Amino acid sequence: MATQSKNGSKNKTQAKRATTEAKKSAAKTASASKRAATKAAAAEKNQIQTVVETAVDVPVGAVLSVSGRVSELVEPWTDRSKAERQIKNYRSSLRKSIKRTERRGTTARRRATTEARRQQRTVETTLKRNRSEVEQRVRKAIEEQTSRAQVVTGTAQTVVGTLSSQLTSLR
Repeated sequence: MATQSKNGSKNKTQAKRATTEAKKSAAKTASASKRAATKAAAAEKNQIQTVVETAVDVPVGAVLSVSGRVSELVEPWTDRSKAERQIKNYRSSLRKSIKRTERRGTTARRRATTEARRQQRTVETTLKRNRSEVEQRVRKAIEEQTSRAQVVTGTAQTVVGTLSSQLTSLR
């Protein structure tokens, strides 16, 4: 019986130890689950907070941007001296822009005129060369035709002369 009580107390001790370890393990698991759930909840809270802040910040930022731009546009016109200065700046800027445009136009006109003159010279040169060539050809053709006409006339005179003398001898 003494051995039985030793084995029985050993089993009880082991059972207690196993129960204690199971409780510790369950507590650790519960604690880890609680931490994980807390972290997930915190992450979701942060995400929701970020979305809400963005939803509020965008319209507020847009209003501030528009307000600043309107202030920039209106500010120069709030006082007479500032308005006069602004108008003077506009006039000066407009004058500069017109001068720049005029210079560009002048440059373009000069280039176009120069190019037109160059083309005119080219055309005139070509015309002169072609006219001279045509005149030479016409002169040559006239000379050839004159020479042929003289030959034909000479031949015709000879034939007429021959026929005339034959007619005279026949009479």
